[in-house]
Parts: sequence; structure tokens; C-alpha cells
Amino acid sequence: MAATSMAAALAASLPAPQSAPVPTAPTYEAIPASMAKVIDIEAEIPITSVQLDAIVVSKIVKHAKEAPGSSAHGLLLGLDLDGTLEVSNSFPIPHHVNDDDDKSNKGVARYQASMLRSLKEVRADDSVIGFYQAMTLGSFFNQTLVETQAIHQERLRHGGVVIVHDISQTARGNASFRAFRLTKAFLAAYKKRNFSTSSLIDRRLTFSSILEEVPLKIRTNALMSAFLGSLTEASPSSATASSPALATSSVAIPPSFSRLNLGNANTTRNLELIGEALDNYKTEEGNLAYLQRQIAREKLKAETHVAKRKEENASRIAAGLAPLPEEDVNRLFKIPPEPSRLESMLLLGRIDAYGKSLEETASTGLVKMYASKGIAGN
Repeated sequence: MAATSMAAALAASLPAPQSAPVPTAPTYEAIPASMAKVIDIEAEIPITSVQLDAIVVSKIVKHAKEAPGSSAHGLLLGLDLDGTLEVSNSFPIPHHVNDDDDKSNKGVARYQASMLRSLKEVRADDSVIGFYQAMTLGSFFNQTLVETQAIHQERLRHGGVVIVHDISQTARGNASFRAFRLTKAFLAAYKKRNFSTSSLIDRRLTFSSILEEVPLKIRTNALMSAFLGSLTEASPSSATASSPALATSSVAIPPSFSRLNLGNANTTRNLELIGEALDNYKTEEGNLAYLQRQIAREKLKAETHVAKRKEENASRIAAGLAPLPEEDVNRLFKIPPEPSRLESMLLLGRIDAYGKSLEETASTGLVKMYASKGIAGN
């Protein structure tokens, strides 16, 4: 009895057992309306413009100047923000003469992975949002550019863009940068690898509807603006600092007489490229016509065989005999598929770009010639 009372006293002196705490359900706060456009997790906001940093412009111009011909190309890095694709960095990709070499392709892939890994280690932008390509005289239509952009639009967030830089315009003092991406109609045909005549008609595809241009603007920071401003301002020399009487205006950028150039240097080359593109288009059309004739011959043979078999079966049925079984025409006659007209469209786009470049160059030169004639007359 004493033991029972002792146990009861000890139990009474101990604190009352507490029940296990019930875990509270997690609460999720909705993204504020002011941040909804910034935090675009599902990539629902379409890209309406491209913003190119000044440092990227200088890198592309430098790479295009150092690379042989128009072989300069590289990757663009940045992010998308409220419908604007902001390009904050870029790096060039090594150019190999033999693009079919597997070792070269694997080397380029390792180089890209190494560059992206290094940028990530230093906390720089490492998200690929597209690539850039140098061109000359406004022409950039080729199979490589289309295939690369098609891969990017399939794998990258928002599809990415390709920025083309015209070297010939830069040589005349105009930094030309344009942003493009493939249209939905062309991308649908490219996924099916169907560029037959009927497919082009159904999708209303022409050389002008392969790519769509995205508005592009260049952003300069405060340091770049200050640097450009210092180049255009007059700076006194050290000799005039001690003697203000000898002060003369010395401009950092010397006067340029490039405006007096009539701008006919690229006209001859432009005409040569138009002639080459026309010859290539004529050759391609000849190849397509030959394939079309071959397809027509094979189809005629198949139709003749089917008609002959029908006549033979009709005569056998009239004679009371069993008709012969119908044979698979596709197994007897190898009818080739309709050829792709993608190369023809790209060549037409190239001819159109050369023509527009020639028109711009010739019109500018014509105005300068009339101006020089008026000055000479006076």
C-alpha cells in the first residue's frame, strides 16, 4: 500500500505527458503581381524584342574582323525578362575547315562545355539563348544556319534567336546587327523533313517566310557612354596646360574623309555574288527538273502495268478463268520521293539579299556622285 502511494506521488510530481505536435500544412504564397512578369517559370511570356549589350557588340565585331571571311560564329548568353531576350555575354566558337570531321565536332562540343563550366564557376551568365553569325553583303541564308537555329528552337527556352552581323556594313562605318528566328510554318515542315511542292503550297512557304525578324536594340552602360563621350570631346595637350595662349583644339578622333568615298568598292563583288547565286539556282532547278522527269517516268510505268493487269483480268473473267492477284506496285517499281526544294528557297533568299544590298550601295553612291558633280560645277 505504501509502494502504491509512493508511485502515485512520483507520478503526480512528474510533468503531464504532452501529445505529439501535429505538423502544420505548408502555406504557399502567390507570386506578387509586380513580380509575375519577372519570375516566368513556365516561359509563358513570348519574346517580343532582343536587347544586346555593348560589350557583346564589341566582341562580335572583333571576332568578325579577325576571323577569315564570314566564318565568325559563336554562342550568345543571357536571360529572358518580361518578353525581352537580354544578351549579356558571348564567346566565339573555333572554326574548322572540315566540318564533317567527327573529331572536330567533338572538340567543339568539349570546348563549349568547358567555356560554360568556367563561366558558371565565376558566377557569370551561362544560359545559352542563341548564337551569332557573321555575313557579308546581307546574305546569310544557308543550310547550316537553318539547321542550327532549328535545334536551338527545339531545345532552348523560348527557342533562342540568331543574330547576324554584316561585315560589309561595318567596313562602311555602320554596325549592322539583326535578330531572327524560324517561323512556325517553316519549323513544322522542317520537323517532318517535307519540303515538297505540295507541302510548300499548303504552308504558304517562300524564301521570305523562312525567318521572322525580332526587333533588336543595343544597350550601353555608363562606362561605355563615358568612353564614347571622351572620344568626341576636345582635350587640351600637355603643352597648352602651362600656356593657355597656345591652347588649340585637339580632338581624340581625327577627321574622317570616308564620307567623300563614293562607296562603289563592293559593287563589283556584289554583282559577282549575284551571278554566282543565279548560276547555283539554275543548276539546282536543273537537278530538280531531272528528278521530276525520273519520277514521272516511273509513275507512268506503274500506271501502265496496273492498266495492263486490269485488262488481262477482264479478259480472263470473260473467259471464265480466275483473275490474277494484284501486285504491289511500289515493290515492282521504285518511285523516288519528290525532291526537297529547301535549297532552292535558300538560294532565292540569297539572291534577294544580294539584290537589296546592291540597291542600297548603288543608291548611296549615286547620291554622292550627284553631290560631287554639283560641287565640281561650282
